[in-house]
Amino acid sequence: MTRVASSTSRTSSQLHPAAQSTPVQRLRRFDWAHGLIHLLLISCAITMLFPLLWLVSTSLKDPGKQFIFPPQLIPNPVYWQNYVELFSRIPMGRYLWNSFEIAILSVIGVSLSSALAAFAFARMRFRGRDILFSLLLMTMMIPSQVTVIPTFVIMRWLGWIDTHAALIVPSFFGSAFSVFLLRQFYRSIPQDLMDAATIDGAGFFRIFWSIFVPLGMPALATIAVFSFLGSWNDLFGPLIYLNTQDKMTVTLGLTYLRGRTGTSGAGSWGIIMAGSLLGVIPMLILYSMGQRYFVQGLARAGLKG
Repeated sequence: MTRVASSTSRTSSQLHPAAQSTPVQRLRRFDWAHGLIHLLLISCAITMLFPLLWLVSTSLKDPGKQFIFPPQLIPNPVYWQNYVELFSRIPMGRYLWNSFEIAILSVIGVSLSSALAAFAFARMRFRGRDILFSLLLMTMMIPSQVTVIPTFVIMRWLGWIDTHAALIVPSFFGSAFSVFLLRQFYRSIPQDLMDAATIDGAGFFRIFWSIFVPLGMPALATIAVFSFLGSWNDLFGPLIYLNTQDKMTVTLGLTYLRGRTGTSGAGSWGIIMAGSLLGVIPMLILYSMGQRYFVQGLARAGLKG
């Protein structure tokens, strides 16, 4: 009996030599694997961050040192005159204010209208609800270029050409993607909370404002981040509707700056990079502040279909 057990143990040890390794050896192999993974992730992060670092570096370089070889990543000396030239050539402060105004109002409009529509599709029962929701999702398949001319005709009929209303008011009619995302999130909220509020005499609007809005903050933060980034980076809309320089946004203003200064002179690149950096900073701040809610909202929105 002992011979059979000993032969079995020898056979198993021969078949599985990793079982004979000591805990220190297994820990070393584990550390090597984690080290390689971390090295790969760090390399990818540096690759992704290098354009941003180059943007910052070029905006602070002297015009004579922007294209030297080998490239100089750390400016020496720091040349702040690019930012002075930026604000002297174009009203950059006005561009930033216009972009903030349009982006903030667009966030309010998309969040409010999409949340109300999503609550109705998720919790209210009415005839044709599923058909209307399917039609809403079908609008996501229509390219935005198809609706450019009809929308422009409507804006001209309303007298909103060269005004910010053409960029702000459409956001108060909701977004199909935002409604879909919020609906999925609201369906994951327990029905017992709504039943308890109904028993206490709360109406639909009170239930929406007191239960679904606080519990749906991660999804609302996700919608707000998407809406802000989309409105801030939008170039096509301002290019169509805005003509006056004082009403331009950052993206349109930088396009105007590039067309005005050109890219042939060495000094123009530093000014363009300075303006681009000022346009990127608000988005970086917003995403860093709302990243936790952003990831949580996307994760919980897919829990229930």
